[in-house]
Amino acid sequence: MAEAAILASDSLWRKIRDEAQGAAAADSVFGESVASAILAHDDFAAALADLIGRRLGGGDVGCENFAAFSRDAFHRQPDLIEAASHDLQAIVRSDPAIAGLLAPLLHFKGYVALQAWRVSHWLWLNDRRDAALLFQNEASNVLQVSIHPAATIGSAVYLDHATGIVIGANVVIGDEVTILQNVSIGRGSEMPTRSPRIGRGVYIGAGATILGDINIGDFAKVGADTVVISDVPGGCTAIGNPARLTNCPEPAAAA
Repeated sequence: MAEAAILASDSLWRKIRDEAQGAAAADSVFGESVASAILAHDDFAAALADLIGRRLGGGDVGCENFAAFSRDAFHRQPDLIEAASHDLQAIVRSDPAIAGLLAPLLHFKGYVALQAWRVSHWLWLNDRRDAALLFQNEASNVLQVSIHPAATIGSAVYLDHATGIVIGANVVIGDEVTILQNVSIGRGSEMPTRSPRIGRGVYIGAGATILGDINIGDFAKVGADTVVISDVPGGCTAIGNPARLTNCPEPAAAA
């Protein structure tokens, strides 16, 4: 897949099916799993809903309930599937160890957690808040990723390794953001306070903490274990505890 090309969900689904057919032909044992997870479904939405159900539901009844919520959300808001398509392609573009679409779709828990959040956010906005919080709770328990349904997240987002990620209510995260493991983003200790706003193309390193009514500008970087409680201008790198700025573009450094 060329880096510059962003596939629509229909085209993406054809590539996923091609990969699945090749994997099934190469390994008969893995082929059974691929057949039920991918080849048994007619489109990307159906396969993704089933995947969310399998990962969150545990037993057969729970699996079908989570899958049904997801199918309903995808049917009523097709933009969710396009966002899921962009998220999957972002993993392939960002991770040099990934050569295809099938592996991150089936095996990357951060991807599943993000799509479960997209369903929970849709439920939250449609006044089905108990169901939305159930999605959050199960994603936290099973996948170790807790994203409040009231958060706002763009597309082409990559939760890398995706263990110990906590994103609070009303956090805003832009497109093309990468978040590593053990990251916390939420309100500060002073009440009332607003939540952080993360710009486009931001990279957030492992163990970082971002708190309070602050802005992280477009294409900024937050280093590992950094604690950020004040604004980070676009293009700057924040490191340390408390965070200090480095590698800023000249206008931001002057400001």
